[in-house]
Amino acid sequence: MTLFSLIRSDYRKYKKYGAHGIVIILLTQGFWAQFQYRIAHFFFRNVKIQPFRILVMLPMYFWQKGIEIITGISIPASAQIGHSFYIAHFGGIILNSNTKIGNNCNISQGVTIGVSGLGDKRGVPVIGNNVYIGANAVLAGKISIGDNALVGACSLVSSDVPENGVVVGVPATLVSSKSSKGYI
Repeated sequence: MTLFSLIRSDYRKYKKYGAHGIVIILLTQGFWAQFQYRIAHFFFRNVKIQPFRILVMLPMYFWQKGIEIITGISIPASAQIGHSFYIAHFGGIILNSNTKIGNNCNISQGVTIGVSGLGDKRGVPVIGNNVYIGANAVLAGKISIGDNALVGACSLVSSDVPENGVVVGVPATLVSSKSSKGYI
């Protein structure tokens, strides 16, 4: 997808949840963070010549830091996020620079997606398509979150979640296979 089609898909996702155009652009902190991420990621991927890369990426890093301070949302330019991404509420959202998130995913406030583990087990989660991550959830380590999964609020996920799985708790345990349908 092109940069503009990704931004448009994010915008449409916000409209789906009832926000009006001007409200999304001027008052929705999650959209601000995504907009900045999409532009920074575009340049991160496409500018390869070193002197130009530094000149282009330096302002992007400062812009990202400003958005992070204003919104409490940290999405590094090197993260990989699919289309139609939605941040339900702003604040306290930290994504590792190696984060991979599929298409049509929703996350809530307080979510951390980070690195954990030792040796071969050290890494960052890979999140599938149509995944919902509830408020204050932590996903850490070299794990896989399957398509259509749902991570409940305040859960600590440190092991794989199957496709259509619903996990809750600390540590998160599988409680259902009803998927994220109705949450996305």
